[in-house]
Amino acid sequence: MDVNKLHVRDRLIVALDLPSAQPALDLVKSLGDSVTTYKVGKQLFTAEGPDLVRKLVRSGRNVFLDLKFHDIPTTVSGAVAAAAGLGVSMLTVHAAGGSEMLRQAVEAAAKAPKPPLVLAVTVLTSLRDLHEIGIDREVKLQVSLMAELARQSGCRGVVASPEEASSLRKQLGPDFAIVTPGVRPLGVDAGDQKRAATPASAVAAGASHIVVGRPITGAKDPAAAVRAIFQEMTEAAEPQPVRC
Repeated sequence: MDVNKLHVRDRLIVALDLPSAQPALDLVKSLGDSVTTYKVGKQLFTAEGPDLVRKLVRSGRNVFLDLKFHDIPTTVSGAVAAAAGLGVSMLTVHAAGGSEMLRQAVEAAAKAPKPPLVLAVTVLTSLRDLHEIGIDREVKLQVSLMAELARQSGCRGVVASPEEASSLRKQLGPDFAIVTPGVRPLGVDAGDQKRAATPASAVAAGASHIVVGRPITGAKDPAAAVRAIFQEMTEAAEPQPVRC
């Protein structure tokens, strides 16, 4: 996967951070073919279970199942196999689970007819101070270490904040997925995301995919919000003229 060859439409992941299936399905219907990939996270999955994921997959949408598996290797392996069986395109595990857990997750995904992309979560975008959880290093270094662990364990992508996207792209090369949550269009409050960025800055920094939730799900006109984000992303991805 060369980031530079991805169509802008396939780089946006809309987060269905909604309380139940109906508003989520209504939003998907309203956006039509403009969005290809949707994130189903803990809230919606806990409320509705795997049936909603199956509906989205049957409708032709790509599903990013963001449950951040973090447990003993055997348990995570089983969970990944079950997620892959639903037909999801992407899923998350915590890099902090260690190399054996990551390897077993990757192996479980690879056995599926259509293997999903296993993304390792590096450091949550809500965190800035790691010392309070006993990690005596700066966030950027911790993200780098977790990303390298993920790569060595067979993962082909990571989840990290836009602040680390540039350094990760240099570290991991052009074929590694870097998915960045905490993305807020210009003029939108960052909310509980402590390491946020605009769509343009995230793409310019090297993100392969950006995750956007409330600025779309809470918009009066979600389709217009998506179009505006595509415009920001396109401008960021276009080569800039050389000024003499």
